[in-house]
Amino acid sequence: MNAGFLGIGHYTPEKVLTNKDMEQIVDTSDEWIRTRTGIEERRIAADGEDTSDMSYNAAVNALEDAGMTAEDLDMIIVATVTPDQPFPSVSAMLQHKLGANKVAAMDLGAACAGFMYGVITAKQFIDTGAYKNILVVGTDKLSKITDWEDRNTCVLFGDASGAAVIGPVDDEKGILSFELGADGSGGPHLYQDQKDALQMNGREVFKFAVRQMPESSVNVVKKIGLKEEDVDFLVPHQANIRIMEAARERLGIPPEKMATTIRKYGNTSSASIPVALSEEVKAGKIKNGDLVVLVGFGGGLTWGAVALRWGK
Repeated sequence: MNAGFLGIGHYTPEKVLTNKDMEQIVDTSDEWIRTRTGIEERRIAADGEDTSDMSYNAAVNALEDAGMTAEDLDMIIVATVTPDQPFPSVSAMLQHKLGANKVAAMDLGAACAGFMYGVITAKQFIDTGAYKNILVVGTDKLSKITDWEDRNTCVLFGDASGAAVIGPVDDEKGILSFELGADGSGGPHLYQDQKDALQMNGREVFKFAVRQMPESSVNVVKKIGLKEEDVDFLVPHQANIRIMEAARERLGIPPEKMATTIRKYGNTSSASIPVALSEEVKAGKIKNGDLVVLVGFGGGLTWGAVALRWGK
């Protein structure tokens, strides 16, 4: 039995912040943001709504999609860089909210690549037989570490949460290959400063991403002895439409076979990939038996990718 996706779900806050709204906050324009990033709007958490709250809503949706309850879980992994507080962990708070009695719970931080790290970590526990059903959540409330006076970064980010139940699937389904990596020398290009604000060297991050995303996507396909043209759907980290297009073109995938939720959600960090995956599955664009590539990158610098055969 391989480890695969038994259920998927997501949650996005109700408040919408459009590019027109951003024009009232900083010196920018709708046209500038759209042409350079592909973003038209983003979601912002409500007052009193924190990372654990968003995680709970996404987790409930994923469990429902899997036909499970919290009692079926053996472990909870939450990927986030914006916890409610330093401790207790978001995963422990989520465990309590779900009523998942005393199951193992841990947070991990790999920024926008966090969900990929979480899924691949879950796979190891399942492959060894240590655990059966693991809830993996990618969730970030970036609005609380955004410098709303920095026009180069504040237009990019939004709040969201995505969740998946990872567990045993049929041999021909599930996660077939993966790649994880990090380059700590690139840490100064994307980080949280002493004032708790997000700082980014956009040019350097862009150069890294347009190289790494396509490379990792191709690598995980080659690892299973297949070719780029065998990929049925690509779900990249939703950071910038130009970076996403670079990965799509490298794989030779037509535009309609790539998830593009960046327009309405912006960059939601570790929530980006599971939110996009959830939307595409629910829209019927990803079907049973499809070969799907998930690929992301983030601060660290970190990256991760998986090739999987969709289905249980």
